[in-house]
Amino acid sequence: MFKTLKEEIQVVFERDPAARSVWEIIFCYPGFHAVVNHRIAHWFYRHRMFLVARLISHLSRFFTGIEIHPGAKIGRNFFIDHGMGVVIGETAEVGDNVTIYQGVTLGGTGKEKGKRHPTIGNNVVISAGAKVLGSFSVGDNVKIGGGSVVLKSVPEGCTVVGVPGRIVIRDGAKVTDGKMEVDLEHHLLPDPIADTLMAMQSRIDQLERRLEEYIREENEDAPLQYGQRAKRRTGAVETA
Repeated sequence: MFKTLKEEIQVVFERDPAARSVWEIIFCYPGFHAVVNHRIAHWFYRHRMFLVARLISHLSRFFTGIEIHPGAKIGRNFFIDHGMGVVIGETAEVGDNVTIYQGVTLGGTGKEKGKRHPTIGNNVVISAGAKVLGSFSVGDNVKIGGGSVVLKSVPEGCTVVGVPGRIVIRDGAKVTDGKMEVDLEHHLLPDPIADTLMAMQSRIDQLERRLEEYIREENEDAPLQYGQRAKRRTGAVETA
């Protein structure tokens, strides 16, 4: 138990630069409280003491604003930053070294029994407000952008953004000296919508330049055209 607590505290130091002391983490970090409470509730859940497990989970939700069903399976070094509004469903499975931010939902779709929540791999970062909904897998070393809605499986080493979620990068996680490093740069994500708008604006600028060139050429040729028409009209009058 003490080894697990030590690991959970060390994870906060590694991923939150605002953490200054062990006592600050113990007393002032709701994400830390939620994870510790969940591990206790999950122990009761596995031993089929469901009411006790749900009571612990409910109290944890009341004090932290983070709802983790006691049936969810959470791996090692799980970190919830800020955490308000986080919801993790009963059959969700979360791997090791996973980081999630406030407003994240690992939820289900429909009312069917059995596995109905996502399975999250190792070294995954899920940014603020993202929703991962359904019974599918998210591979290792995946980053999910803020506000994204993921509705289908994601291969490992990808970056997902948008509604619905789209894969925009297929890179692996950073590796430093042979050690896997959790990439928390969740704000450095591409924006496919902005890229599309920029491409459209570039095309509009190109068309406007061509239109201006056409109008300028037409204005330059106007005296010649009007002069020829005037000569034809004059010649027709003299002939008459």
